[in-house]
Amino acid sequence: MLFVIDVGNSHTVTGLYDGEQLVGKWRLKSDRKQTADELAISYHTLFGMEGIDTGKIKGVVLASVVPTLESAWATCCKTKFFQHLDEPLLVVSNANVNEMITIKLPNPGEVGADRLVNAIAAYRKFRTHLVVVDFGTAITFDCVTSRCEYLGGAIVPGVAISLEALSTKTAKLPHIDVSDGPDHVIGKSTVEAMKAGILYGYGAMLDGMIAKIKTELTTPEDPQMTVIATGGMATIVAPYSTTIDHIDPLLTLEGLRHIFYAKHNI
Repeated sequence: MLFVIDVGNSHTVTGLYDGEQLVGKWRLKSDRKQTADELAISYHTLFGMEGIDTGKIKGVVLASVVPTLESAWATCCKTKFFQHLDEPLLVVSNANVNEMITIKLPNPGEVGADRLVNAIAAYRKFRTHLVVVDFGTAITFDCVTSRCEYLGGAIVPGVAISLEALSTKTAKLPHIDVSDGPDHVIGKSTVEAMKAGILYGYGAMLDGMIAKIKTELTTPEDPQMTVIATGGMATIVAPYSTTIDHIDPLLTLEGLRHIFYAKHNI
């Protein structure tokens, strides 16, 4: 079995694969102060609750945008939890995936590992011009050509950041839950107005950004482009956009699985 780890700024999403089948998935808050011992205790408990024999886990692959947690996970895997691995922990970086994707940037080291994982996973599925929209702490737009070239993208504040700013920087606007969205763009109450502003607003922003990106990414000779949404808020915001073609909550985990198997010729 393969254990995959996606460490984001707000949450860490992990998955357990038996071959190509995802047999376990967990989503926990990313605590930058968490130690290797605490990670081992948490996942020992989670695996125990599911009756998972950790001795059957033969590989671990990690993508992280939080350096302190990357270090804690590396220590956890090497000395606390997975000493029996057939292969050493694989930490995804631009250096060890450059045979899978061409990074067309002046400074390739600036690209987050999660963005490359998403790009590789999306290209493997669609093999056309791609925009991957990842709804995390920030919303990232990652652009990939039909030749699997990573061109860069755009970054905007995520939904949770905007909601937090509204409630903390204003005297009368409350904390709200947008999982139950509005039926109309014209809100009849403060809460409805906030929901409409966030969801219809982000939907319109997505459509505008994707339209702009298409003019730069595609050509008359190669006009096809696919837009994939992933990340924790994707299923909530995507219905308010008209330009998202696919929603894939497991894109990053699938990308990690593919990279590990490709690196080890499995």
